[in-house]
Amino acid sequence: MIVDLFRPAKLLPPHNELPMSSSRVFFVWTAILAAGLIPQFAAAKSPNIVFILADDLGYGELGCYGQEKIRTPNIDTLARDGMRFLQHYTGAPVCAPARCTLMTGQHLGHAEIRTNRDSGNGRIYPGQFPITEQIVTIAEVLQDAGYATGAFGKWGLGPSNTTGSPIKQGFDRYFGYNCQRNAHSYYPPFLDSDEKEVLINKYPIPGHDRKPDGAVVADDYRAQAYAPDLILKEAVKFLDQNKDKPFFLYCPFVEPHVAMQPPQEWIDQYPAEWDDQHGPYRGENGYLPHPRPRAAYAAMISDLDQHVGTILDQLDKHGLRDDTIVIFTSDNGPTHGSRNPEFHVGGAACTFFNSNGGLNGYKGSCYEGGIRIPCLVRWPGKVAKGSETEFPSYFPDWFPTLAEIAEAPLPKQQVLDGVSLVGLVQGKETKRDKPLIWNFNGYGGIVAVRDGDWKAIRRDINRKQAADWELYNLTDDSAETNDLAKEHPEIVQRLEQAFINDRTVQPNFPLKIYDAL
Repeated sequence: MIVDLFRPAKLLPPHNELPMSSSRVFFVWTAILAAGLIPQFAAAKSPNIVFILADDLGYGELGCYGQEKIRTPNIDTLARDGMRFLQHYTGAPVCAPARCTLMTGQHLGHAEIRTNRDSGNGRIYPGQFPITEQIVTIAEVLQDAGYATGAFGKWGLGPSNTTGSPIKQGFDRYFGYNCQRNAHSYYPPFLDSDEKEVLINKYPIPGHDRKPDGAVVADDYRAQAYAPDLILKEAVKFLDQNKDKPFFLYCPFVEPHVAMQPPQEWIDQYPAEWDDQHGPYRGENGYLPHPRPRAAYAAMISDLDQHVGTILDQLDKHGLRDDTIVIFTSDNGPTHGSRNPEFHVGGAACTFFNSNGGLNGYKGSCYEGGIRIPCLVRWPGKVAKGSETEFPSYFPDWFPTLAEIAEAPLPKQQVLDGVSLVGLVQGKETKRDKPLIWNFNGYGGIVAVRDGDWKAIRRDINRKQAADWELYNLTDDSAETNDLAKEHPEIVQRLEQAFINDRTVQPNFPLKIYDAL
């Protein structure tokens, strides 16, 4: 009789032919369930989340965004298999505050970190100013929802002995560069493993040097252990160890941030004639010299692409492609120019490669070239292959997006400034009820506000004389060549007021004029 009860209803005999009364059937079912004889249906596994963050990768540096010289086959495949964002923005134009907006879901008007700043604990690599214990990160939300959480790469939100440690901010496992200045070298003395420093190079290479005369030799700036490979290895190990449960794999890889120290095998794949005319980079714009700066810069991006390919291959190896959403983006725009106009900072060949994709500005700027970044999302069965979106989105959006994917509750006491993009990536209409805001305290102090087609920007706010507001219609003028502020003062006033109404004063990161209001 018990066997019969397990059969689908349509296979059971008619009701009047059952050998037991309905009351007896109910009694038997109750006894069976109480005894645990029927296996419980397993709850559907929550999607895995892989978030890969490049460092200083420009809008125009990938093949899928128009790059013609640098090879990025794995990232380009990611674009073909998913959605390409055409108007995605970082939360800040430099490293630490961008990562803060990503982790906390707050724009720079509310974020605890609003520019790069060291923690000041007196060590050679002190780490950056820490986020507080009170702030809730997306890693904490996912951890509470049952996700295994791991971060591998550059952190920048507080040293291990502070509240900003990744281990204290929701990550079960961390390996990489806690301090951004330690990350100036790809052959550093140590990396951080959870909250301990692990020596990786007995004879490390400092991230800055000059070679005014004589031959520049790439091997002079290499050591035994190449940090990106060690970081990738630990990321793969985390994926392997957690493949059978939901995981959040955060990979803030360090390339192509200078100094340029990429593997020689990648350099050799790019034309020697690229560097014949200008010769070596001698360190005059900071960081390390290199004999073939253009090839080296391309090599860094190709090496990054190979690391992305390794992560994607590992997902396929474990049969996790269909169960995993993969997000790839960059923390800000490409490296800006410096003293020697032939090269950007660290010898980066950003002009040669049109790294900002024809947009205005570079890293450290809130013009489009400094904050508009590549962004790709692959989510099989949810995101259409080869799709794209023009919806303006930015880093604060990822907090509510990832929480929705994990079906995790949002923190009740924390201001969140983004909107969930889950519907957007699935081809549904998405709306935003307030402008995108940047309250950046670095590089003289910059404010930017985007609402629909309009973007207003004001620079030099923390200097003696603040600049006037500028206004651009990005639909007509994505390169920001035609300032319309004088023609539309009412729009400038509206956007400035929206900024004033949606920010808080952060004493550690003052912004003159507006803090006094």
